[in-house]
Amino acid sequence: MRPRVTANMANTATIIACIVVALYLVSPCQARPLPQPPAPSPNQGIVDGITAIFNFGDSISDTGNFIREGAVGMMRHTGVLPYGSAIADGATGRCSDGYLMIDNLAKDLGLPLLKPYLDKGADFTHGVNFAVTGSTALTTAALARRGITVPHTNSSLDVQLKWFKDFMAATTKSPQEIRDKLGSSLVLMGEIGGNDYNYAFVTNKPAAAAEGSIYNAIRTTVGAVEAMALVPEVVQSVLDAARELLEMGATRMVIPGNFPVGCVPSYLSAVDEKDPAAYDGNGCLIGLNFFAQMHNVALQRGIRELRGAYPDATISYADYFSAYVRLLRDAGRMGFDSAAATKACCGVGRGAYNVDMDRMCGAPGTTVCARPNEYVSWDGVHLTQHAYKVLSDLLYHGGLASPAPVNFTETRQ
Repeated sequence: MRPRVTANMANTATIIACIVVALYLVSPCQARPLPQPPAPSPNQGIVDGITAIFNFGDSISDTGNFIREGAVGMMRHTGVLPYGSAIADGATGRCSDGYLMIDNLAKDLGLPLLKPYLDKGADFTHGVNFAVTGSTALTTAALARRGITVPHTNSSLDVQLKWFKDFMAATTKSPQEIRDKLGSSLVLMGEIGGNDYNYAFVTNKPAAAAEGSIYNAIRTTVGAVEAMALVPEVVQSVLDAARELLEMGATRMVIPGNFPVGCVPSYLSAVDEKDPAAYDGNGCLIGLNFFAQMHNVALQRGIRELRGAYPDATISYADYFSAYVRLLRDAGRMGFDSAAATKACCGVGRGAYNVDMDRMCGAPGTTVCARPNEYVSWDGVHLTQHAYKVLSDLLYHGGLASPAPVNFTETRQ
């Protein structure tokens, strides 16, 4: 048995929670269709020996599981337009106007776009997507014990891992055959865990009737402390799932970190901080980004331990945080409207960020911007097709997934 990877950060979490508290107290219609990405070529050949992708995660990479579960909650509109307005077939359950990072990666590997596991009629020859919008790294029961409600799905990471095992049991005859299949596959472990923190914050979100009150300041602080207290468990859950897949034979794995949530329009709108000192040069909330980096630091520490335990595997850390920050920094040069870098394309049409979490994109009264390709954020939570393409290129062709999980110069017919 391989040694168990740990993320023993209880004392650190307590200290960091206090710092986060201090930061908060100190800084108390349809879219125009975009050009379709080129379809994967069957003659492109096998890139670096990868013949399949197995993906776990949440709405950042879900390609249709959530709508097949029966989409509920604020993301229930993801199965209809304007979601998917840049895709020829329309809405597919992707939380964007078009394609996601997982789609771009599959295309770059010369593989078909990844089908959702719950599409029982799909061809899974080249991999399966287990990601579900709204899913969490921790189980719903574990979060419920902390008083945190999961409003969208019960398909947490442990459920997705069970789906993977069920799939392998149905399509292979032995553990060795599983190892052989994983040996020519790329495994993506997330991004997952962001929703655990989101739900902790939402559980303690400020009340509109008490706007600006000490009551709301306390609720915001409590949400920050509860989210910070989750970090060790969330990170451990991701690492445990990764370790289990490595034990089964995975040889190439990508484990992404968290996004800079302080740059996300939904968070910017919810906090609505008036003090300019609370923001960095990209217009992002410093305190929230500090929190996101605490998750990332803990995750990278665990990944280093995984690499020591599985020296023959390539375990890549995908730096979503740095990729997103670089995108914002160079937004104008990359073809985005710099003035709208932290504003949602699809939303209620008012406010600095165009976000109302009670009326998400697709709800009555929401509108879509004229040029989604000039926006980074699609609906205040998720990104546009253009932004996802830029992030994918930065990660897999620009060195922000390290060590490189794929050598794109190695192609054979």
